[in-house]
Amino acid sequence: MWLDVIDLRNFYSTRLGHVARRMMRRKVRKIWPSVKGRNVMALGYPTPFLRYYREEAKRLVALMPAEQGALSWTEKTPNIVVLTEETLLPLPDKSIDLALVVHALEFTSSPKEMIREVWRVLADGGRLLLILPNRTGVWSRMEKTPFGHGHPYSLSQVNQFLTENMFTPLTSEHAIYIPPTQSRILLSLAPALEKIGYKWFRNVSGVLLIEASKQVYAGNPVKEVAWNKKLQMAKKLVQPMKN
Repeated sequence: MWLDVIDLRNFYSTRLGHVARRMMRRKVRKIWPSVKGRNVMALGYPTPFLRYYREEAKRLVALMPAEQGALSWTEKTPNIVVLTEETLLPLPDKSIDLALVVHALEFTSSPKEMIREVWRVLADGGRLLLILPNRTGVWSRMEKTPFGHGHPYSLSQVNQFLTENMFTPLTSEHAIYIPPTQSRILLSLAPALEKIGYKWFRNVSGVLLIEASKQVYAGNPVKEVAWNKKLQMAKKLVQPMKN
């Protein structure tokens, strides 16, 4: 079940949401330090993570699923948000170099169809970056944040899912080690807790970030010899019927 776009917006407007966004955005920037000259698509509720990429990307579009709803990014800049079906993206085949998917895979009732649609619009060798709630983390058990809703994933589950759907997992990162609280004192300790958690307690992070590349498989053409044999057998079966 999809969270409403208003609930997502309201979370990221809180003190905890600001901290979580900052921690995740740093990891996104680490994986994709630059998108200059690239066509970038973001699916789900991605606008909190696109701050650095709007001016760099050749083209940038944020696709928000219809069941979630959509909000324009800002009133001061041209809108880049499009309302869409997550399994029917309004983009041509192989038109995107980079695809960021956040607040999407854990909510959709059709994860395979959605990820195959992302595969379709990615250029050969294009990169996918998934941000998902970590099954072994505290955040996935607390409904006060968006990461406490939907279907959480372990790293092994994500890698298996991607492999089964024609992606090759490349790198993974963890983010958010602060407890999901609005306490000013704990929030002020977020940078220190992030360093400690990443070094010693990586598996209990709030979210997972997984980068994968689009895998292109070559099909095996039907051999002419095999086809001729089948055709000859069919003719033999038809001949007695004519007589």
